[in-house]
Amino acid sequence: MYYPYLRAKQFELLAVREFASLLENDDRKIFPIIEPVKKTFSSLNKAIKILVEKRFSFALIINPQVGEIVGETALIEDNVPEDIKGSDFFYSAYIVHAAASYSAIQSHIAEKGCRNVMLILSNVGDIDNQDFINLYSNDNIRVIVIEQENRTLKRRLLNSGKSVVLLKDNFNTQKRNSDYLSQCDELFTEEHSFYEDDGYSGFSDYTTIGKDFLEGGRLPYAVAIHLTYKKNQEQVWIRHFVSDTNDDNSNIQGKFGEAAEKAVRFLDEQNMHYQACEELRGYYNTETYPGLGMIKKISIKNHLELINDILT
Repeated sequence: MYYPYLRAKQFELLAVREFASLLENDDRKIFPIIEPVKKTFSSLNKAIKILVEKRFSFALIINPQVGEIVGETALIEDNVPEDIKGSDFFYSAYIVHAAASYSAIQSHIAEKGCRNVMLILSNVGDIDNQDFINLYSNDNIRVIVIEQENRTLKRRLLNSGKSVVLLKDNFNTQKRNSDYLSQCDELFTEEHSFYEDDGYSGFSDYTTIGKDFLEGGRLPYAVAIHLTYKKNQEQVWIRHFVSDTNDDNSNIQGKFGEAAEKAVRFLDEQNMHYQACEELRGYYNTETYPGLGMIKKISIKNHLELINDILT
């Protein structure tokens, strides 16, 4: 099972919605983890409604650590519809770190009557802390995601009977888009091939966005399109397609055309025809610039389609 970690921003949510809508009766191998980051919940609720309708299990982080609503757990709970929270597909997720109050999370789970709970262990520190042991031993904890591979902790968790998932940041973020020109093709992940051999129930990453949370920014000097693809039986690689005229931030549409030409040529060579690929081909063939947000959505959606295809 693949657990993509996504922030609840407009185009990340759109990628999830469109991907979920693609599948009818296929075996679902994607379990999204969504971290709310905005005070508005309309886009988030549209996405999770589609996930429930399409029978996708997903986790919503109750205590986000980035964005506009850090520390506003009640705001999140008040804005998620009760029928969604009551669904068998809904998991309440908690980020757990060394400074966290383990007993407070335990009490919140009990108070809210959470039946399906996910813990995301960011940096827990002392794994012999009794409150921490009591927390992960809770019968309502179904899935535990570990971000730092601690062998002692991993063994204990595997022996606890929980589903254990390893979270990695596989996206090699560069300071500037033009920097991807020097590393245009690189290994993204092998976890889909080996996670079961390593004892895990699934694998997780931050898709083609990376862990760092950014609230938008200035127009870039270069346009970059990031697409993952199956390199061989064991490996998924990522190719970065970057514009050529990168001296200033003018003519973003022209820069997109330069990057898209390279991307479409590569997709044709690889015979890739996921819906996200066809969407990119459509923009390129009609000389339409969809905007930077849509480029990001295409990248994420392609990755979800690819991994789901590999796992099924």
